[in-house]
Amino acid sequence: MRQFSLLIASAILIFSITHTPAQAKVQSRYLMDIVDVQGIRDNQLVGYGLVVGLDGTGDRTQVRFTSQSVVNMLKQFGVQLDGRTDPKLKNVAAVAVHATVPPLASPGQTLDITVSSLGDAKSLRGGTLLMTPLRAVDGEIYAVAQGNLVVGGVSAQGRNGTSVTINVPTVGSIPNGALLEAPMESDFNDNEEIVLNLRDPSFMTARNIERQVNALFGPDVAQADSSAKVLVRAPKSNRERVTFMSMLEELQIEQGRKSPRVVFNSRTGTVVMGGDVVVRKAAVSHGNLTISITEQEFVSQPNAPMWGQGQGETVVISDSQVDIDTGDGHMFVWPEGIALEEVVRAVNSLGASPMDLMAILQALDEAGALEAELVVI
Repeated sequence: MRQFSLLIASAILIFSITHTPAQAKVQSRYLMDIVDVQGIRDNQLVGYGLVVGLDGTGDRTQVRFTSQSVVNMLKQFGVQLDGRTDPKLKNVAAVAVHATVPPLASPGQTLDITVSSLGDAKSLRGGTLLMTPLRAVDGEIYAVAQGNLVVGGVSAQGRNGTSVTINVPTVGSIPNGALLEAPMESDFNDNEEIVLNLRDPSFMTARNIERQVNALFGPDVAQADSSAKVLVRAPKSNRERVTFMSMLEELQIEQGRKSPRVVFNSRTGTVVMGGDVVVRKAAVSHGNLTISITEQEFVSQPNAPMWGQGQGETVVISDSQVDIDTGDGHMFVWPEGIALEEVVRAVNSLGASPMDLMAILQALDEAGALEAELVVI
């Protein structure tokens, strides 16, 4: 243990001499920007509660669980109500409360919480959240939430049913609205090794992390376990481990090559292309196919009857006209190794919409001319 402490002390001296911002490579990033440390993570909490004090915008009588919750709460305060009693509650809303606990948080710390309506309440504006226990995935209570809501939305409705809604009035937040009552267990200080999980797995990145850590602390301190994990031996003392982690935070790591991506959002029509997207030599022809159908109806009137006999009956006849416009199907040739800026300029010159751009890029990928990975979200 003493030998390991001397190793850290010498590493600190080397680190302070050799680590200067001027020596950071252009494509390098800080270690903690590209990895997650196992044992240092957020934890999620959720709870069920009641928001009171609403101005007639709470849950309606059809929401049975709201009235049941109020009855159960009043019984805890000694107010006995008949089980068949159905209180008319317009100022109360049943809500779900959730919060995120930061890593290694201690009891007594405050948390920001979000409150969302569960029933058919119109608005939570002006409401107050009553004491609500928050549980983790193990079912244990770790925090208690209570306070006045901050709601960014507003809703107004007239007598004739006309209504105007801005943002979402059924979701609010309470800054520092929860108090952490129990610590979230972490094995960070108990493990002999610190596990670094790469956010973007890469064998080259894992190898560079191993080399940089070993160059600072000595051989065999870090070991690349896979493309997504690096194991680092660390001191057992909490104080020395904090110093050790502070030095890891400042390490500059050169990331391995990442495959460029083209991301499609099919729901919104958004297309995002990375700066490293390159297109090989290809010819693209784009044209819009427009089909117009015009329906006209007219009445066919029969001739006047002669000698008491009718010549037909009145009917409605439809006249359909179908026109097809193929647009201007110009062919555009992209030279070899064209960059992203030229791709965007060429696509815009074709008059392509985002949906058309998706089809063009997919066709280029199938033709083997697109040096990028297509991702649909």
